[in-house]
Amino acid sequence: MSGTYRRLLPYLLVLPGGLWLVVFFLLPAVQLVATSLYDPAGSLADGYAMTWAFGNYPDAIRAYWAHFGRSFGYAGLATALALLLGYPLAYVIALRAGRWQHLLLVCVVAPMFTSFLVRTLAWKAILADTGPVVGLLREVHLLAPDGRLLASPVAVVTSLTYGYLPFMVLPIYASLQRLDRRLLEAARDLNARPAQVFWTVTLPLSRPGVVAGTLLTVIPASGDYISAELLGTPRDYMIGNVIDAAFLVRLDYPQGAALSVLLLLVILVLTIGYLRRGAEEVG
Repeated sequence: MSGTYRRLLPYLLVLPGGLWLVVFFLLPAVQLVATSLYDPAGSLADGYAMTWAFGNYPDAIRAYWAHFGRSFGYAGLATALALLLGYPLAYVIALRAGRWQHLLLVCVVAPMFTSFLVRTLAWKAILADTGPVVGLLREVHLLAPDGRLLASPVAVVTSLTYGYLPFMVLPIYASLQRLDRRLLEAARDLNARPAQVFWTVTLPLSRPGVVAGTLLTVIPASGDYISAELLGTPRDYMIGNVIDAAFLVRLDYPQGAALSVLLLLVILVLTIGYLRRGAEEVG
């Protein structure tokens, strides 16, 4: 009996998490796919009929391909900026901060204790036409006298970068923290310059953190809609704004579901391709 229990123990430990995923992820995903195939001519008041309307997908792509492109463009740019800002920060915290390490980590995580909506509204005040940032840029002639940052792609990408920066910093920090310092010392003993140590030892060994941070940043940023809603204009709307309007404004559930499924599939394909490429580079 004890031998049977030991064999079943791993499955029993996985069971609660597996049930949670089935109830709160798999079943809603199946329902979402089913909703995307409802008759688009129906309505929420009269009810939708299941007509296996696969045409909802090409219709959604034709109508909102620009929003898909804008979403992944903004998300990709925000991810690149988060990497450029986050890697040096993670490097300093993990390898140079010393007794200040925990304080700096708290500074990275602390903004997440505040609602994402509140943080986005804060950027609306920071980038206001009468705010200090716009005033400074006008003074140094980097912005025209009547130029502005609000209601522009710059504001949207800035908010996305700031909002998801901790998701980039923390995985990279974890990889650097586990780095064997003796490898760095060995590289220095072999007369490697600091730049060579970084490019040949530090960066390759921290690649798992870079991969994880990139995915944790680009995936939520692709579906974000708060930043474009509050800091952009309709010309800056991302696919998340279209999905939000389809479900809550137009009450067009089939189209909203089709767009959601398409977004999920595109993210899934890009993620698998990115992970496979990363595995090949490591190999």
